[in-house]
Amino acid sequence: MMKILSVTAATVAALASPAFAAAPVPKGFLLYEKDAAKKDANPETSWAVSAKVTAKLVVNPCDRAALGRAGRTAAKTITYTAVPDYSKSEQIILFTGDEAAARAFADLKAAVRKCSKPDYRYATRAVALGDEGQAITGQSYQGGKPAIGGERAIVVRRANALVVYTQAGEWGKPAAADFARQTKDATRMLAKICTVAAC
Repeated sequence: MMKILSVTAATVAALASPAFAAAPVPKGFLLYEKDAAKKDANPETSWAVSAKVTAKLVVNPCDRAALGRAGRTAAKTITYTAVPDYSKSEQIILFTGDEAAARAFADLKAAVRKCSKPDYRYATRAVALGDEGQAITGQSYQGGKPAIGGERAIVVRRANALVVYTQAGEWGKPAAADFARQTKDATRMLAKICTVAAC
């Protein structure tokens, strides 16, 4: 009887370990994977898909490779680019637990506060998505006024997962409508993220 109990305890420990939780994000899980898989004959547009756990956060005010990397178990990133300067990204990152994901989320908010410059500023506001969510604005400025160029991102934490949707391009003065597509995409992903996250 004691032997059976010890085996059961070991099994439970193995299931709870980060190594066991390190399954990749399933193929076809991201919203834009089907689009990314289509043949694109346009030389001015391209898709890139990566399952690298160490992928850089697609919204990264300080441009630090290590931002939000600690405690990751899996990730998948899709980026679409178009000439001259438009891009959009989708990124799902899974962590060892809620605490590690929350720390990555907090570190990103800290980077927003720390890494603004006079000619390119970041701002963030809370959004009612997931366990915690932020709308992050990156915006070019010239002479103190919004110039052409910027990025808009929705970043959401749900349990041990981060869900990120961004767009970058020739934005003008920041507006709430800039986040419409990213918010819609994040909402769709949140409806199924718990099939891979430990919700």
